[in-house]
Parts: sequence; C-alpha cells; structure tokens
Amino acid sequence: MIASARARRRLLALALTAVLAAGAACQAHEREQAGRPAPPGGVRGFTLVASGDVLPHASIIERARFDAGGSGYDFRPMLAGARPLVAPAGLALCHMATVYGANGDYTGRPLFKSPPEVAQALAATGYDSCSTASDHSLDDGTEGIRRTLETLDGNGVKHVGSARTVAEANSVTMLRAGPAKVAHLAYTQGTGDFAPPAGQPWAVSLLDEGKIVADARAARKAGADVVVVSLNWGTAWQDAPDDRQLALARRLTASRDGGRPDIDLILGTHAHVPQAYEKVNGTWVAYGLGDEVAGEMYNDQGVQDPRGNESTLGRFTFVPPKRPGGRWEVTRAEFVPLFFDVDAGRVVNLNRALAEGAEVRSVRDRIREVVLSRGAAKDGLVMGQ
Repeated sequence: MIASARARRRLLALALTAVLAAGAACQAHEREQAGRPAPPGGVRGFTLVASGDVLPHASIIERARFDAGGSGYDFRPMLAGARPLVAPAGLALCHMATVYGANGDYTGRPLFKSPPEVAQALAATGYDSCSTASDHSLDDGTEGIRRTLETLDGNGVKHVGSARTVAEANSVTMLRAGPAKVAHLAYTQGTGDFAPPAGQPWAVSLLDEGKIVADARAARKAGADVVVVSLNWGTAWQDAPDDRQLALARRLTASRDGGRPDIDLILGTHAHVPQAYEKVNGTWVAYGLGDEVAGEMYNDQGVQDPRGNESTLGRFTFVPPKRPGGRWEVTRAEFVPLFFDVDAGRVVNLNRALAEGAEVRSVRDRIREVVLSRGAAKDGLVMGQ
C-alpha cells in the first residue's frame, strides 16, 4: 500500500530527475527504436503508438508558463519523457481532450480552454493525429472547436472527432504510415453539459454504433488499409471497462464486410485511469489509456486519486496481409506504463525511470495488473520499454 500521494510523487520525482539527466541516453534510445529491424522476411509494416487524455488543468497551464520563462506557454518539456516513444513510430495518435482558448483566456476545470501552445508541443513530441471528440469539445462552443482545429492544422497535426463544417465532418482523416493508409475515426459518448449546437449536430462526432460502422466502411472504400477508432467512453474512475464498453467492443469488432473486419484497432479514453487491453474477435481494444497529462485529480468522492495521473502508451506493430484484400495484422502488441509527475510537471516512462525503486515498481505493477486483467497476456500483449 502506498503511504501517501505526496510520498509517491517525491519518489517519482527522483525517478524523473534520473530520466532528465539521461537526455543523451533517451536520444540514443530514440535512434535505436527508429532503427528497429523490419519484421521477418523483409515484410515492410509500421508501428502505431497511442496515448491518453491531454487534459490541461489550471496547474498544468501555470507550469507551462513557468517552463516558458514567464512569457507565453511551453508544454514541450512536459511531454519530453514521451518523445522517445512517440517520435520513432510510423504513426502516433493522441487524445486532445480540451479546446483551445485565445488572448490569455485560458482555464482548467470545469470548463477547459487551453493555451494553443499545446499543439506546438504535440507536434514537437511527434504526434501525427489527435482525436478531438470528448465531453469537453463544446466547453467554448463552436468557436472553441474552430480555434482548436485551426491551431492543430497550423502545427501540422491532423485531427478527427470535431468539425468546422459538414464537409469536414463527413471527410475521412487519412494518414500515411510506411506503406499503409490508415483511417483515424473518433467519437464521444457525450459532450458534458452542452447539447450539440443548433443546426450543427455534426460539430462533434457522437458515439453511435451504426455511424461508426458506416464510417469505417466508407474509410475502406476510400482506400484505408487500416481503420483505427478512438472512443471517448466508459465510466470515470472505474478500473474495469463497464458493460457498455464490453458490449460495444464485441459488436464493433465482430462487424465485417466481405469477410474482412471493418475496424482494426479501438483506442479508449475518458475514464481518467488505465483500463484493460483485450483482444476481442481478433482485434485489439485498449478500453482506457488513462490521462497522459493532467493536474492533481480528484475522484467521485472528492479525494485526490493518483490513478488519475497514471496512463499507458499502446504500441502495435502492423504487417501487410498475406493475400491481396486481406487484413493488416498486428504481430506485436505492447503497452508502456506512464505517470504524470504533477510536482515536476513531466511525463515519466516508468520503465525508463529508477526501475528498482519500490515506489516506482508499485505504480508500474498496479498499471500492469489492470492492463492485463482481462487476459491479454495470453494473446501476446507485453509490457514494452
């Protein structure tokens, strides 16, 4: 049992210090990852990584101001610990859980308006695309959506899940990953206290099973080799996926067209805690990735809960089909345990920190227990570095 959240953070801060002092080693690791050997037989595939909610509370915004020297905001140091995992991937996906404000009007909960400099940090870390469908998508109305998507566009980061026009809402976000075309789709189970704007029901993609399947099939027709679906779903603070998640995952992964699965990977966010990974009907589902960046988190009982700063980064290696028209297969599935140190304001890779420290091990082991709780190890899921 962990003595206290404060004690946990102190020990994790020591781990973070070691990580930051080993900057050269991280760069070497990044080069090593980028130079990973091709799959056996010379088959050219790609590696996809995905991480959890980027949720800048007021304390996170203040930290970014401090890191910028008091003028402007710099979120890049916060994400530096994730960059060796993100940058080498063939495709890297994030979840931008909030919208961007403007002219210094930046707020944390309950209504989030984040500095647009977050997008610069996402691009610098190596993210290619972000899901933007969440319960905070309408925290600043359609103007917030417009600013957010324009800012992501300006930083070269693709996006999916919210839209400025009906044409954008109906388009397919297609990404290139090595030799593959990857479609990224995103949906949310709700938009908090705000209803979709009048006359613009398409502004945020709501979770609807029929629409998800239809969109996935449209993406296939548009040329997608791999279809990835990001879902903002589940019950907050619940380690185990809820019944709706389990039932929807079964139905979505069972959906096929011409014998080929419509969806190749499901990535979940919103629960604020890591949840299980599971292979369902032959398709990997990460029910909840947790919060990659967040301030001090308080659970439904109003108690500070360090699980709200725990997350995983999923890493999936895809290889081309063995026959024309077949499915791109995941040959390696991994998760990397992460922790956001709220005192230092940094993402920590728990497998590259002071791995022998008892406190670090206890956090890492708890995350591993949750992630593997639905038997994913038997299907080959491993904890990566």
